[in-house]
Amino acid sequence: MNIFEFDAYFQQLLKIGDFAASDISQNGLQVENSGKPIQKAAFAVDACMQTISAAAEQGADVLFVHHGFFWNKSLLLSGSHYRRIKALLESDMALYAVHLPLDVHPVYGNNAGLAERLGLENAAPFGTWRGVKAGLYGTLPLNGGAGFTIEQILKRLFPDGEKPCNVLPFGKNEIKTAGIISGGGAGEIGEAIALHLDLFITGEIEHITYHTALENGINVIAGGHYQTETVGVKRAAIKFEYDTGIETCFIEAPTGF
Repeated sequence: MNIFEFDAYFQQLLKIGDFAASDISQNGLQVENSGKPIQKAAFAVDACMQTISAAAEQGADVLFVHHGFFWNKSLLLSGSHYRRIKALLESDMALYAVHLPLDVHPVYGNNAGLAERLGLENAAPFGTWRGVKAGLYGTLPLNGGAGFTIEQILKRLFPDGEKPCNVLPFGKNEIKTAGIISGGGAGEIGEAIALHLDLFITGEIEHITYHTALENGINVIAGGHYQTETVGVKRAAIKFEYDTGIETCFIEAPTGF
């Protein structure tokens, strides 16, 4: 498999073309390599020098990320942008980015993965970004007839013991319904309130989220923009390795946000 076949694989798997009109990020192949056979693929949340250097050290031929270099405008090849591109070219490593299609995907997406961890039932679309419902909301599974506490929710969301960035315990003690939108979804708390949800889960929140949550009596978990968006990348890597037999690795580069 070369980089163009890699592109064709993910274009089909993640239905990237369906989001051409709604996603300002330039999904897909952002930086080519020489077209050599891919023997190892690295996966990470962000395209940055830390992940590029780590992927190169591990001998990766392509770096798949959620947050790429190019969004709604071109960037001058100067400063850190130049150094990142230079590092890719010197390593003959391609860069492949998938933003909204990876948030939305019903199986391999960030929100689908978080919903699965939570055991969300009767899931429906939730949280609008550029006209697309990127998240999910629904009911939690039965818990001995009672709802879940925030502590129990956190253990389900972060089974490896990761710590959330912020928790606002301003709602019901027994949580039975939740809305999820990964990443920077603070603005969607209004939809969670309108749906009378017990819990709003996102990646990062804003200063004004505090009083909005307090005054409307809703619980909020901000799991971290980074942490909530490792989920889809890892699921995509597992699927890719299973389908192709090509070795993969995940590059950890947490930001604390």
